Amino acid sequence: MQRIRVLTAMVAVMIAVVFVALQAHAQDGGPLTHLSDLKRGVTSARASSWDSTGGNADSILVKAGTTVTLADLKGAGSIRHIWMTVNSASPYHLRELVLRMYWDGETDPSVEVPLGDFFGTGFEYEDIPGVHTGQRYKSWNSLPITVYGRAMNCYWEMPFGKGARITLTNDGAADVKNFFYHIDYEGYADPKTVEKQGRFHAQWRSEVTRAVPVTESLTVNLDGKNNYIFLDAKGQGQFVGLILALQGLSTGWPGEGDDMFFIDGESAVPSINGTGLEDYFGSAWQFREEYSYPFTGFTTRGPEDWSGVHVMYRFHIQDPIYFSKSIHAGLEHGAANIRSDKYTSVAFWYQTEPHQKLVPLPALPDRLPSSFWKVDVLPQNPPS
Repeated sequence: MQRIRVLTAMVAVMIAVVFVALQAHAQDGGPLTHLSDLKRGVTSARASSWDSTGGNADSILVKAGTTVTLADLKGAGSIRHIWMTVNSASPYHLRELVLRMYWDGETDPSVEVPLGDFFGTGFEYEDIPGVHTGQRYKSWNSLPITVYGRAMNCYWEMPFGKGARITLTNDGAADVKNFFYHIDYEGYADPKTVEKQGRFHAQWRSEVTRAVPVTESLTVNLDGKNNYIFLDAKGQGQFVGLILALQGLSTGWPGEGDDMFFIDGESAVPSINGTGLEDYFGSAWQFREEYSYPFTGFTTRGPEDWSGVHVMYRFHIQDPIYFSKSIHAGLEHGAANIRSDKYTSVAFWYQTEPHQKLVPLPALPDRLPSSFWKVDVLPQNPPS
C-alpha cells in the first residue's frame, strides 16, 4: 500500500510538472502573450521632435554639414520603436542623412547607415517631370521594419546598460527643413535587466562586384574568396537580418549565387551554405512578383531582363545565426561569382561589446544611387 501511495504521489508530481511546462510553453507561444504581464521598475518614455512650447512646430532643422543628437538617454533601458519622416528639397536626402547609434558610452558607433537604407527604401532614383525627381520611397512591411509612403518605422529591440545616444548627420549641401521623429524606449531601474543582452548593430556596405572568369574559378567556389561580403564581425552574438539592393549592370538572371556564413574562424568551407539568391530571400525559381512577409520579402522588382534595381530582405527572427568568436558572411554574385553587378546592403546583428570597428562609410559622391546607366545592344547575353 505504501508503494502505491508513493507511486501515486510521483505520478501527481509528474503531471504537475508537465502541466507547468505546457502552461509555460503556451505563455511563450505568441507575440501578444506577455502584454498583460505587470513589470516592476519599468518606465515608458520618448525622445522626439515635439514642439516643447506647445505649438505645432513638431520638427527640427538639420543644417547642411551638421550633426544633431536625436536622443541622449541615461541609465539602463531598451529602445522599442523608432518613427521618422523627412521634408527635404534635396533629391538625395535618404543617402545624405546618416543615422548613428552608440551604446553605453562607446565612441565608435554600433550603427552607421544612411537613413533610407536603414529603413529599406530609397534604392532607386526616379525622374518623373512635374511629379518627383530623386530617390524613390517604396512602401513595404515586415515584422521589424515598415515603410508607408514617407513614414518609416523600426521595431528592432535595442537594449543598453548605461546609456544610449542616437545622432543624425546631414552630409548634403542643402538644409533639411523638417525632420520629424519618435524614439520610444523603456527605462529599467535594475541594470541587470539587460546585462545578458547583446547590443544592436547595423552596417551599410556597397560594391560593384568583379566578374571572376571561368578560367580562374573553374566554376567552383568553396572558400567564398570573391563573394560580396555584407558582414564581418568579431565577438559573440547573432546575425538577425539583411536588406539587399541588387542593381543589374547587364541583362540576364543574376541570382545563382549562394549565401555563405563562415562562423568562428572557418575559412575553407562555410558551415552554412545556401542554394541560390532567391532561395535565401524566401522565393524559388527566380522572383516572380513583389511580396512583403514578416521575415522575407522582395520589395522592388526591376525590369524583366533583370537589369535595374531589385530589392529584397531576409530577417532571421525565428532562426538567428549564432557565433561565439566571429562571423564572416557574404553572397556569391552569380554562380562562382561570374557576374559584375552593384550590391548595396544593410546587415543587422546583436553582439557583445566592444565591437570591431565598422568599415567607414565612403564619401558622399561614392554612395549616391546611380541616376543613369547605359544599356548596350549586344549580339548575345554576356555573363557580366
